[in-house]
Amino acid sequence: TSPQRSVAMAVAGATLAAFLVLRLVAFGIAFAVRRAPASRLVELRMALAAIHRPGALTASIVLSLGLGLAALVALTLIDFNMRAELRQTQPGVTPNFFFLDVRSAGAGAFLDFLKREAPGANISEVPMMRGRFVKIGDTPVAAVKAREDVAWALEGDRGVTFAAKPPEGSEVVAGAWWSGDYSGPPLVSMEKEVADGLGLKVGDAVVVNVLGRDITAKIANLRKVNWRSFAINFVLVYSPNTFKGAPYSELVSAALPAGDGSEQEIALLRAAADDFPEVASVRVRDALETVEALVAKLALAIRAATGVALLTSVLVLAGALAANRRARLADATILKILGATRTRLTSMFLIEYAILGAATAAFGVGAGALTAWLVVKRIMLIDFVFDWTSALAAAGGGLAFTIGLGMIGAWRILGQKPAAFLREL
Repeated sequence: TSPQRSVAMAVAGATLAAFLVLRLVAFGIAFAVRRAPASRLVELRMALAAIHRPGALTASIVLSLGLGLAALVALTLIDFNMRAELRQTQPGVTPNFFFLDVRSAGAGAFLDFLKREAPGANISEVPMMRGRFVKIGDTPVAAVKAREDVAWALEGDRGVTFAAKPPEGSEVVAGAWWSGDYSGPPLVSMEKEVADGLGLKVGDAVVVNVLGRDITAKIANLRKVNWRSFAINFVLVYSPNTFKGAPYSELVSAALPAGDGSEQEIALLRAAADDFPEVASVRVRDALETVEALVAKLALAIRAATGVALLTSVLVLAGALAANRRARLADATILKILGATRTRLTSMFLIEYAILGAATAAFGVGAGALTAWLVVKRIMLIDFVFDWTSALAAAGGGLAFTIGLGMIGAWRILGQKPAAFLREL
């Protein structure tokens, strides 16, 4: 029922791959236990034998809990890193405000206002206009097949600017920047990821409609932009001569001194609204709190779905233990006849379930952490931090589920008299 067939195929393929991996993990546990040196402790020796023998619970436990634990760990670590990234700011460097639609003619007065109302603030200003892609090379935008992660660049208007030198927070990685007195045909610097997603390289041409005019410019260089720096940056940066004499507005950012807090921010916001009502003020703290609230709701929904998956895993595990009950009862009866005490049998079951639970929890933590690292580092392109608290909580939960359910079943088996079972044979 998915509207995106690729997503449905990916889910189906991932499910099959997870099943195969978990089967291999179960096989690996049984193989390692079989190769383990013999122990003098009878309970341990019997528990290890129960893990690798035919009809063992190893595959059932690993399959039922492994994937659920891995998903829980992955989602928890992704949520932790996203929240940490949103809270990661540098006082005095990360802007507290962005001010939009500052007319170029009144930019000087507005900058004087900021210096007066927020002394010591780190202020940046960049000219800004709106433009939209018309052609990529000789291909109209409607016919361009952009990479999925950069398709947004072709949808609607984009902010564009011009500059004599590379913007703060960006690095030229291909081509060369124009000279400060360049006066030739229009040149443009493009963000590398977007250019790669559109199939563009240095020397190609793009046509962008700005202020009602189609501007054809050659790509002079590609930039790698660190968007996390919160510095003012654009996908497209033109050579200054491209828009000589054209009207534009200024985009201004202000990072208040490290000692300033919410009171100073609110005071500056009110003063800007009173003195410059035509200027739109965006408070970064409010924007981040809104995004964090959305992330929290998304994480809650995903955790609820993961909780359902874990509950299903527990029920599957309980069913597997119930199905294996008669075989375990036969084993316990024979061992009792041979002289095994209830304490020794309890220890044997406890060791078996502890080993299986620990191995499954270790796999869940490892696979979940690897998945979270791939998503955070390779897809979200942010720094990854491993949160031991979340990982250990998930591992402890998996271990507790395995031992708890296993011992509940074992307790019922140990409580049955051998004679009653033997009479049924």
